[in-house]
Amino acid sequence: MSRIGKKPIEVPSGVTLTQNGQHIAVKGPKGQLEFTLPDAVTGKLDGNEFTVTPVKEDKTGKSMWGMSRTMIANLIEGVTNGYKKNLELHGVGYRAQAQGSKLTMQLGFSHDIIFEAPEGISVSAPKPTEIVVEGIDKQAVGQAAAKIREYRKPEPYKGKGVRYQGEYVRRKEGKKK
Repeated sequence: MSRIGKKPIEVPSGVTLTQNGQHIAVKGPKGQLEFTLPDAVTGKLDGNEFTVTPVKEDKTGKSMWGMSRTMIANLIEGVTNGYKKNLELHGVGYRAQAQGSKLTMQLGFSHDIIFEAPEGISVSAPKPTEIVVEGIDKQAVGQAAAKIREYRKPEPYKGKGVRYQGEYVRRKEGKKK
């Protein structure tokens, strides 16, 4: 029995959830997202509650049950509030500047790094050492933030690099004489 899967999903007012077989479409104030349920689970809309149940009580059905419920809950959260990831730049001379959908970063290389934001994702730099990635799709926001972080991961000796806000970087001790 999945603890997460058996919880019903509350559909708030202002959000419309439509089901066409296994295909789920969620439309809200921030946009529209879609998800196709796996064959191992079925979904049912009752008023303003959506429930996901497994077709069979086998391993595949149980593993897809909680995942499908969470994916639909993330769609509803995305179209109502959206998702946001904050990144910090640590290092001398490390800075970022946003122009439209392009993010130009100076990360200690001999050249500037230009990151082109994917469709549906907005990238901004409120301060030269802060980057904000926003969008309605949780997976796309996380992937864009991970790509930006990948350009210069935080290193363990001085802690320089791009890191998530609040991320703890475990520091190592340097050489001794």
